[in-house]
Amino acid sequence: MSHGQSAFDAAQELRALLPRKYELAVVLGSGFYPILENLQVIKEIPYSVIGNFPKSTVPGHAGKFVCAEVEDTPVLFLSGRLHYYEGHSMQKVTFPVRVLAEAGIRHLLLTNAAGGIHPDLAPGDLMVVNDHINFMGDSPLRGMPGSGFASPFVDLSNAYDRRMTDLLVKAGRLVGLKMQTGIYLAVSGPHYETPAEIRVFRQAGADAVGMSTVPEVIVANHCSLPVAAVSCIANRCSGLSRSPLNHEDVLETVAGASEMISRFFSSFVRLYSN
Repeated sequence: MSHGQSAFDAAQELRALLPRKYELAVVLGSGFYPILENLQVIKEIPYSVIGNFPKSTVPGHAGKFVCAEVEDTPVLFLSGRLHYYEGHSMQKVTFPVRVLAEAGIRHLLLTNAAGGIHPDLAPGDLMVVNDHINFMGDSPLRGMPGSGFASPFVDLSNAYDRRMTDLLVKAGRLVGLKMQTGIYLAVSGPHYETPAEIRVFRQAGADAVGMSTVPEVIVANHCSLPVAAVSCIANRCSGLSRSPLNHEDVLETVAGASEMISRFFSSFVRLYSN
């Protein structure tokens, strides 16, 4: 079975389980899952009940679809994502995005926890991604067949949907947040970066660094699915902080900002649905 056929079949299974049609999907990054506690959850669907749908093994990624109402708008949340550092191929990491596109999702919002490089970004801040640098050493479009698929030579000049990006910035400011836009740099992980690497990344123009999101953005563009992304700054990067870095602190920082992130999401959905 080809990759495209698998995504189509999985999308058919997903649509049969959804309580209604969804146009907006949100992928929850590390530590973001507590915001679901403040939403009206209609139904939960474990990834495991969808054929061919991969499952995450990383703490903070539950591995389920959550059908919820946000400001009376239906939103499909993906609580859990796959990461390249888990040993998956890029095609498997981005398989959920293809399923969402096949299932009729019209807009995709990606979230992540990231390390802050820019001096104006502190732990707990939100950064709306307006561009990225791929230092993961691979592409999810590598080896994609040309026949029956969109061309793998995807133009990423405007990888992040301008309307969604503008709405995210406006949504944050409406609830009193200091919203910033910036460039997200993706590395393969799972180890954190060295101080020397962070200096190089800063010289390259990166404002934050993480281990996800970029492959999903590439595939969303390949599927003609408008996509945007927002990072919660979980820590200052190596050489910029006196504290050692660990995943537990990342989860704690993002979870501690869940009330603020919930207000931000509600504000965004209000603007998105109008």
